[in-house]
Amino acid sequence: MKSAVRRTHGPEVLGGVGGFAGLFDASALRGYERPLLATSTDGVGTKVAIAQAIDKHDTIGIDLVGMVVDDIVVVGAKPLFMTDYIACGKLYPDRIAAIVGGIAEGCAQTGTALVGGETAEHPGLLGLNDYDVAGAATGVVEAGAFLGADRVQDGDVVLALASSGLHSNGYSLVRHIVAGAGIQYGDNAADLGGTWGEALLEPTRLYTTPLLRLIDALPGQVHALSHVTGGGIAANLARVLPQGTWVDIDRSTWSPAPVFRVLADLGHLDLGATEGTWNLGIGFLAVVSAGSADAAIGALQGEGITTWQVGAVRTGAVPEDGNGAFEHCAKGVDGGAVRLVGTYNTGGAV
Repeated sequence: MKSAVRRTHGPEVLGGVGGFAGLFDASALRGYERPLLATSTDGVGTKVAIAQAIDKHDTIGIDLVGMVVDDIVVVGAKPLFMTDYIACGKLYPDRIAAIVGGIAEGCAQTGTALVGGETAEHPGLLGLNDYDVAGAATGVVEAGAFLGADRVQDGDVVLALASSGLHSNGYSLVRHIVAGAGIQYGDNAADLGGTWGEALLEPTRLYTTPLLRLIDALPGQVHALSHVTGGGIAANLARVLPQGTWVDIDRSTWSPAPVFRVLADLGHLDLGATEGTWNLGIGFLAVVSAGSADAAIGALQGEGITTWQVGAVRTGAVPEDGNGAFEHCAKGVDGGAVRLVGTYNTGGAV
């Protein structure tokens, strides 16, 4: 575990592993004219219950980094460092090492130093095999370069970046569906290419490094980013759009992956009923200038991320044609208006 953590350390990290506090040399920020620190904290949610059920813990840490660090890049910030917290009923060293190893792997992929953490036993509160994970990270962005709603313009193109699967949201619904169908996580899932547990533990795709490279490659052309987590596609895009704008997300531009369709069928749900819960194949959204859309798609495709246009930003009166309800705000942010329109493509993968 210590070896994995040390591999995330650059010269800015002081003090090694195991101290009461992690140390990061802030003189690294001297190159910024006006550095803004960005911070985020999150967990993995009830996805950990599946990891516990099949005793597989090496990818949960990657999920944690995705939930925390990929929120920071939304404002265009480069992650600097992260800390983690693991609460468990009983401390099993190999299990903790596997979890932290996954966190370190995610940090290495995103250029984030894992500078500290804490593991706590809570006997009597958590069962012997129960645990939960959380983390917090800090990044930096130049004041004149941070992304957000104020940069978004009429005619900007909305690009979708494919997810690797469910990521780390909507697992309470997943577990409810699986339990209701009488499925065990060790059972073979013929349509998903493995056991149910393995398919549902597919790690979260990490977007930070490709998106930072995109921002550098297209200066001033990436206007806003949205991480599709809890609340789904429409609600999370609405958070990064200015008031007075609206977007129709065209469902026909992609086909949700089999995992979403299989689960919806098992739960006797229409895919539309899950849009506020699952990402349905879109892990991130990028709002870019219309003239740079093709270049952005090409750059992200070159990073191995399937990317396509799902809509465009419009200003003025929001249409009232009965073609679906708009999401106007989420998590306290009163932003633009977004809705999903049309019918999902059934022709296979995106």
